[in-house]
Amino acid sequence: MAWPKKRLYRTAEVVSAAGGFAVALDERAVKTPIGAPFVVPTEALAAAVVEEFLAQEETIAPDTMPTTRLVATAIDRVGPMRSQVIDQLAAYAQSDLLCYRAEEPEELVARQVERWQSLLDWAAETMGARFAVTRGVMPVTQPPNVGEAIRGAIEALDGLELTALSSAVQACGSVVVGLALLRGRIDDESAFAIAELDESFQIERWGEVDDAADRRQRLRADLHAAAVFLALARNEDGAGDREEGKT
Repeated sequence: MAWPKKRLYRTAEVVSAAGGFAVALDERAVKTPIGAPFVVPTEALAAAVVEEFLAQEETIAPDTMPTTRLVATAIDRVGPMRSQVIDQLAAYAQSDLLCYRAEEPEELVARQVERWQSLLDWAAETMGARFAVTRGVMPVTQPPNVGEAIRGAIEALDGLELTALSSAVQACGSVVVGLALLRGRIDDESAFAIAELDESFQIERWGEVDDAADRRQRLRADLHAAAVFLALARNEDGAGDREEGKT
């Protein structure tokens, strides 16, 4: 069955398939948007996709199907373009958000040191990536070992993990935050707080504008979706709680 645009199906269920589990709509196997087999390694992940299809109304709304979209991305894009995706993510190590600190006010600087430096220290301890930091917006050159260490960590991931990392990193602009989320060092709410530290500080002082609120809501949703997807792909206990927003 091709990717549906309207809900013409009555039932959705998990079915066994070669290599894992698939999803069937009215007993017809779903395929990805480009026509590849829609097969995942865990029943929990397939069940989450089924729930998203069953929640649809007359018209299919992909924005309300984050797990389904991430599976399709893993199959259609990340798998065939693995080396390019790794290159794109590894490049974030050269301009990681956590390496660029404010020059003032000192209260913000102190918060950045407290929240951001601990993750950079973690990256140094666990991956051997010792990032250089700077104040201001002028580019800082990272030591050669940083890029090598981050690339090594990314290359060790399987396709679904790589998809989750890609989604998180593109959302928050930090490969360190993304890897910390992937390795369980932080949860998605902590990832959001770290990525939005500067913005949250400004909101405390001046309030929040509508455009910023919408962007922050999308960022929080993207990070949460990546965390849920990762837990389902790994068949981790508590994935259902995270799916309900309980972190």
